[in-house]
Amino acid sequence: MREIVLDTETTGLSPDQGHRVVEIGCVELMNHLPTGEVFHVYLNPERDMPIEAFNVHGLSEEFLRQHETFDKVAQKFLDFIADAPLIIHNASFDMKFLNAELSRCDYAALPMSRAVDTVILARRKYPGAMASLDALCKRFNIDNSSRAKHGALLDSELLAEVYLELIGGREPGLALAATAGVPSTIQRGDGVVPRPARAHAPSAEEDDAHKAFLEKIKEPIWIT
Repeated sequence: MREIVLDTETTGLSPDQGHRVVEIGCVELMNHLPTGEVFHVYLNPERDMPIEAFNVHGLSEEFLRQHETFDKVAQKFLDFIADAPLIIHNASFDMKFLNAELSRCDYAALPMSRAVDTVILARRKYPGAMASLDALCKRFNIDNSSRAKHGALLDSELLAEVYLELIGGREPGLALAATAGVPSTIQRGDGVVPRPARAHAPSAEEDDAHKAFLEKIKEPIWIT
């Protein structure tokens, strides 16, 4: 199952006020685990960068002016996400911004039904607890020490780990006795008790009974 973990950075809080997307980061998951495939772009918003937004992500107007506008990368973005579900932290925010950008380019909007909101997942699983990305990283012991500021790709990578924990976490590995010469054991309340290997060779009586049974079979399939 293919899923895309997605995050954006913007110039402000609402596209209705003329704010734009300045960074998109996507991480591809297959069966809930990262494949190593990512999509990451910085975008020229063709406007100024308010200081409040700059303090969040550190992306300046001068830096972003060197990059392409959204219309130049829109098709590449759509090709990458394809029809996969979108795993987003506070999905309504990012989806509203992305759809505003797509609308400017005359592309169809992304339906909200595609979005899996990890804020909602977290609040359902831990009612009353903080559901920020930093709080969830702390809860699951995920190292976010490199997150001095928000960044779309870094936040998507962290969210991929958080998402895996929210839906159940990694299954513990099976401890299989594979070392030659080490007898298998069973754990009991009074300690570890050796259990000798089971003998599988047939007895002479079982061997004779088997041969007699085979003689009764007419035209066996194993004889050509």
